[in-house]
Amino acid sequence: MSRAVLSLGSNLGDRLRYLRLAVEGFADVLVAASPVYETAPWGVTDQPDFLNAILVVESPDVDEWGWLRRAQELERQAERVREQRWGPRTLDVDVVVVGEVRSDDPDLRLPHPGTPTRATVLIPWLALDPGAHVPGHGPVADILKTLPSSDVDDVHLRTDLTLR
Repeated sequence: MSRAVLSLGSNLGDRLRYLRLAVEGFADVLVAASPVYETAPWGVTDQPDFLNAILVVESPDVDEWGWLRRAQELERQAERVREQRWGPRTLDVDVVVVGEVRSDDPDLRLPHPGTPTRATVLIPWLALDPGAHVPGHGPVADILKTLPSSDVDDVHLRTDLTLR
């Protein structure tokens, strides 16, 4: 059994529609979806705000590479163009963790290396699973406490938006 946590983000076009595209693309393996959050851009800050969410997916037939391939296929369907690292995108689907799997492969680093520093991932994940932990880093709740309050304050729950 392979259980994965996936991070979704979109800041171009119909952002909610792109997040819903990802939810639909994982519908056959979807365990849970977080609320939707709006966040300031990270990395390259001169771009529109993001909508972010977390999905938990599970399948006996999909390993970490399978989750990555499915994520990349959904990004392709959303016509994502990779022009600039951390730049604007229609849809970003990151594989955050796959169980306790560790990988240093440059094409799939697990847990995702940005996770411990990104409130945009940690806050929706914690809302979905208060007991969540990042392998090698500890409980998500504890990691979140180490982030600057300005990072945490930039993540806003959008109660007016739903993924389904």
